[in-house]
Amino acid sequence: MSEARVARVTEIIASSPISFEEAIKIGFDRSSKTLRGITGLKIVEQRVAVDDNKIVEFRVRMEVIFILLD
Repeated sequence: MSEARVARVTEIIASSPISFEEAIKIGFDRSSKTLRGITGLKIVEQRVAVDDNKIVEFRVRMEVIFILLD
């Protein structure tokens, strides 16, 4: 019989001046410093900040899924 597990989801927003992929990596790296047992990420939203008709920042809103430990 398999062991029951309980997961939690927390939402974070991360940004990068380089790309969406970089923003995701930054968000994951930061969340993994605080949260243990991360099993996945869900990208909920992607946006860009524009200044003077140029993209200046890539932003992602994501859900971090992690297992609650005993």
